[in-house]
Amino acid sequence: MKTRNWTFLCLIAVVFLCASPVLAEFQWTEVEVENSQDHPMFSRFPGAIIAAYSVRSFDEYVFPVGSGVGDDGESLTESLDLEGKITRIQYGGISSDRSTLEIFRNYETAMKTAGFEILFQAKGKDLPGYWPGILYKHVNTFDPSPNFLPSRTEPSTRYLSGKLARPEGDVYVSLLVVAVEAYDLSDQPLVQLDVIEIEPMETGLITVNAGAIADNIAKTGHIALYGILFDTGTAELKPESAPVLDEVAAAIREDTDLKLYIVGHTDTVGGLEANMNLSRDRAAAVLTALASRDGIDAGRVSAHGVGPLAPVASNATEEGQRLNRRVELVVQ
Repeated sequence: MKTRNWTFLCLIAVVFLCASPVLAEFQWTEVEVENSQDHPMFSRFPGAIIAAYSVRSFDEYVFPVGSGVGDDGESLTESLDLEGKITRIQYGGISSDRSTLEIFRNYETAMKTAGFEILFQAKGKDLPGYWPGILYKHVNTFDPSPNFLPSRTEPSTRYLSGKLARPEGDVYVSLLVVAVEAYDLSDQPLVQLDVIEIEPMETGLITVNAGAIADNIAKTGHIALYGILFDTGTAELKPESAPVLDEVAAAIREDTDLKLYIVGHTDTVGGLEANMNLSRDRAAAVLTALASRDGIDAGRVSAHGVGPLAPVASNATEEGQRLNRRVELVVQ
């Protein structure tokens, strides 16, 4: 969702033009975007109004941690690939007698007070010429910023990226503050605040049925199940795992010759021995849950754990860790 409501009023009266050159300029009036709001973690700078606003419950975001630009001139070479809830707010309406430094320092102080780690910050002369345009036009294309955001670095440009580690999910903030001379008006400070909250994607929107499980096993000899969920750091199955377990049981009942290894996998967070034990315990929990369903012979399945020893993605990213945390069914 992206909304923009900017009104430009041009006063065209010859007598006034002759009497006062100031009245010959556009009068830039700003209207708050409907159904928009400040992010709960950040209040707005005094006098600011929300000029553009969007929220995605789950999407991807290229997050800058440096000023490097690729040879193509349209990519960032120092960045993190994030996924989560993305709130994008652009503020205008701030008085032109407020410097970008003053606005920037207020946000920086608030972030440090809240416990954010500053990952990267820079000002105009430290950033390549088209860096803001690369950041918002070429990289995060799901929701380009309004066209009055500068496509190239202004001397007033100030940028900061930070991270707040939280047990319920990390928060990343991308902050751009710049004074833009738009439509021949005086410099107008703009604030682009992007908040990326790392949280699990809503699951259960697409279900895995017994037929799909049987087909994948027949074709590849195994299938990874991401709908079998556990509480963090435990082998306790979450109730929302039941539909997937029911479909696995149905697939086993339909093929009376099918025998399976239930294999638990983890990411690399924590020690190797702990992860090996956790993966084995989770596989055993799945076996117990399947054996409790009608018509399932426990002798046709056995539980094993390989911890982090068979990753399907890099554990250097949170997305990779998520993909590595899984239960697989493997044909015996």
